[in-house]
Amino acid sequence: MSGRIAALTAVNDGGRLTVYVGAASGGVWKSINGGTTFKPVFDKEDVQSIGAVAVDPSNPKIVWVGTGEAWTRNSVSVGDGIYKSTDGGENWTNVGLKDSERISKILVDPRDGNTVYACATGHLWDDSAERGVYRTTDGGQSWRKVLAGPNPATGCALLAMSAQEPRTIYASLWDFRRQGWTFRSGGPGSGLYKSADGGEHWTELTPAANKGLPDKPYGRIAVAVAPSKPQVVYAMIESQKSALFRSDDGGRGWTKLDASQYMVWRPFYFANLIVDPKDPNKLFKPDGPLLVSVNGGRSFSSSADAAHGDFHDVWIDPANPNLVYTGDDGGFWRSTDGGTRWEHLMNLPVSQFYHVSVDGADPYRVYGGLQDNSSWVGDSSYPGGVSNSRWENVYGGDGFWVFEDPTDPAYVYAEAQGGEIGRINRFTHEIRSIKPYAQYGEKKLRFNWNTPIHMSANEKGTIYLGAQFLFRSRDHGQSWERISPDLSTNDPEKQKQEESGGVTVDNSAAEMHTTIYSISESPKNGQLVWVGTDDGNVQLTRDGGKTWTSVIGNVSGVGKNPWVSWVEASRFDEAVAYAAFDRHTYGDMKPYCYKTADYGKTWTALPLPDSGVRGYAHVVREDTQDPRLLFLGTEFGLWISVDGGQHWAQYKGSGFPAVAVRDLGVQPRESDLVLATHGRGIWIIDDISPLRALTPELMGQTAAFIASRPAVQYMDTFGGWPEGDASYNGPGRPREALITYYQRSRHIFGDLKVEVLDAAGKFVDTVPSGKRRGLNRATWSMRLRPPRVPPAASAIFGAAIGPRVLPGTYTVKMTKGDQVYTTKLDVVLDPRAKYTVEDRKAQFDLVSRLSQMLNHMSWAVDAIIGVRDQASDRTSKLGKGETLAGQLTSLAQAADAIRAKIVATREGGMITGEERLREYLGGLYGDVNGYDGRPTASQAARAEALARELEDVIREFNQLTAQRLPAVNRGLAAKHLEPVRVVSEADWQTRNAGEGAPPPAQSERRID
Repeated sequence: MSGRIAALTAVNDGGRLTVYVGAASGGVWKSINGGTTFKPVFDKEDVQSIGAVAVDPSNPKIVWVGTGEAWTRNSVSVGDGIYKSTDGGENWTNVGLKDSERISKILVDPRDGNTVYACATGHLWDDSAERGVYRTTDGGQSWRKVLAGPNPATGCALLAMSAQEPRTIYASLWDFRRQGWTFRSGGPGSGLYKSADGGEHWTELTPAANKGLPDKPYGRIAVAVAPSKPQVVYAMIESQKSALFRSDDGGRGWTKLDASQYMVWRPFYFANLIVDPKDPNKLFKPDGPLLVSVNGGRSFSSSADAAHGDFHDVWIDPANPNLVYTGDDGGFWRSTDGGTRWEHLMNLPVSQFYHVSVDGADPYRVYGGLQDNSSWVGDSSYPGGVSNSRWENVYGGDGFWVFEDPTDPAYVYAEAQGGEIGRINRFTHEIRSIKPYAQYGEKKLRFNWNTPIHMSANEKGTIYLGAQFLFRSRDHGQSWERISPDLSTNDPEKQKQEESGGVTVDNSAAEMHTTIYSISESPKNGQLVWVGTDDGNVQLTRDGGKTWTSVIGNVSGVGKNPWVSWVEASRFDEAVAYAAFDRHTYGDMKPYCYKTADYGKTWTALPLPDSGVRGYAHVVREDTQDPRLLFLGTEFGLWISVDGGQHWAQYKGSGFPAVAVRDLGVQPRESDLVLATHGRGIWIIDDISPLRALTPELMGQTAAFIASRPAVQYMDTFGGWPEGDASYNGPGRPREALITYYQRSRHIFGDLKVEVLDAAGKFVDTVPSGKRRGLNRATWSMRLRPPRVPPAASAIFGAAIGPRVLPGTYTVKMTKGDQVYTTKLDVVLDPRAKYTVEDRKAQFDLVSRLSQMLNHMSWAVDAIIGVRDQASDRTSKLGKGETLAGQLTSLAQAADAIRAKIVATREGGMITGEERLREYLGGLYGDVNGYDGRPTASQAARAEALARELEDVIREFNQLTAQRLPAVNRGLAAKHLEPVRVVSEADWQTRNAGEGAPPPAQSERRID
């Protein structure tokens, strides 16, 4: 699965097709091979929501990005203006309009790349001044508003022009407003405008002056100009009689065309038109389905029925209109036949998770729901990586909360928008709706778009669900108890969803309000339950729901009726709880997070602004082991506190971007922090135990090791299958030991060396180390050096990995200048393993012996080659026909004949060709080294046989040199030439010590 694509474009750059994709909340991605592979190029910036992407037609290295998605659904993120890159997206500069919040279109003048037009849609939730049409004539150094709406709720919806007439520009203005309980598309500010002088002057196109246009009021308007025929203009106008309109005279007169259901459906979300660059009568309208017309807009058909749906943008190759790209709520798609058939490029990990949970399997599974992409279960780790195929879709709709049923792991609970909760059998795929219903006289229960499910920590199998009432079930949803009165404000003015939409009615669960939004039962006391509502109430029961107390009046500084985006009952003290409040639906983007230590009687605001925390707060959670360790997910990233919330630091490990973190959880056995990001899928931070050790005492030290979990020697396993380059594959869990240490300041002078010693204090390995301040994490493969393998005509892949060390306690030693620090590291078996430590020792002994045999063989081959090459070299220095030359040639030939008994000498290429002792021994080494349990009897016997055969050949070589070298070297001495020498095994080992080292591993992972 992927996520919503908000904007895209492409350009032919030096003969290759470069594609830029702007994700709704996952940044900008670039492909230099037409979309087969992508890399993120916007991860260092402060926001990840993208509204527009444009490339300068006169210089493909200049790329413009407008931040802030313009498809204004309830869950959109925000931007901070326009960015410009002059090196193809490698580096970016914010060039203005920082308060525009969302940019829906950028046009670059094809004749003058310094002239750029920006369509600033503006704030979604409140009035704002920085909206309308802006123009720069100096490449973004300065901007001037050239078209403004009549009120501060009106912004620019879309811009259009033809490269043939770039000074003729069409713009639509849009009067709109979203609130937590309603949405208005349209008003007196909406209209369609035209400029004939590059935006200097504008004329509104009206029904009175431009025949054929519908009567006002207008809502959102999509407008497009035919690139090949600038007089042809299309406009999809939201009005009381919404329809597609076409002008053939540059906007003077209009003809009403298609007004079918999809054409006029949800115009706030589907307001784009794209005309074929060569055919003015072919155009696409992104909608629920992707609509296409080939008769100038008179009628449309669906062109992408096999795709996900909810399309937003299309790009058509001007040189080859059969090549078409599109983006929808399910990702990125490519067509090579003009839009008839589509290929899903599964290589963009931009899925928008709302929530995440984990189970106790090994490896554990991850559960979560995605915006318009259903509910899923996936592996946290898998051999060969976590590919798309390792994710299992279990429930439809917009996905939110998903949990394994703790009483029966064959079942999961999942919830789609509006409280549509089901209990699903993962193996039969049967789905049972278990949603509670309204009682007699009640019209309907009020379920939020993101209706909370909560699993009891005290009663296995007990589940909570929130409407305006709190429901509890103890029988898998067969029956529900209402254990509360209406816990919301029950404001009737916020319960008029059937009137929502503005010009076009748009009534979905997205605007349902005065509902329960967050639930938390105390892990210390099952009778104590916290509830937060979307209209500002924090409610508490301490008797299992018999009585409730509102404590919101004890919280100061959060304004009126904020969303209570999260309540979290402490797992350490039942009087302690945390609450996150969200006021972004009032235009306030600041984070608010509070703590109570007395059951809500008093609340203390956590000092988030003092630590530079950015973005409205979604989730606050305690660590499972350390009450001082807190995690905060905001719209702009992950923040961590190690002192109970008094100080916070933004997490940026492994290049983690400023993406919304909607939910997070700690897998208790592994101590992994699992993040549900709304735009970049699932991220896992492996082993957060070092964060628990960051006490003031430790951070006052110059340097120190931090104890971490035992290093598990996970079994070598096989699984997965290649899915091609156009498919995302997340790495599995680290197979290396994680070594963490702290430095108060960056290490600058002298060596910083990390070594591993065995129980006897003997050196085992050196570990690559980092020198930055703060926490550093090094990885040790827990393997010895791989053996040397003699060169030959074929490869021996199994011998490329060294023997795995035995379980036990090792010492890690860090030398920092003249200071030495040590810590213990426990290495343990995979808990799933059926073999014992004794079995491991038997395996280690045999694989170590085989490794020594390969090294012994390598010395022998090098010695043989040395004799052969020295003999050939001395021959070249003698005259033809000399007796000594004949002796040397014979010696070289005899040596090479012996070498051929050990290694393959005829070229077969990688895996084919001859097999000799080298291939037999290397294969056996790989077999034994690939399984940590006790070797088979056949393997042990084969090792004995190969050892004897190798010694037979070495004995033959020794006899050869003993018999021939004395006479040959006397002859060479008489000629004043260097003797032929045989390298000793001891000298060879000294010369080849320390070669070969396994690569380091990652410590953070994306698995979606």
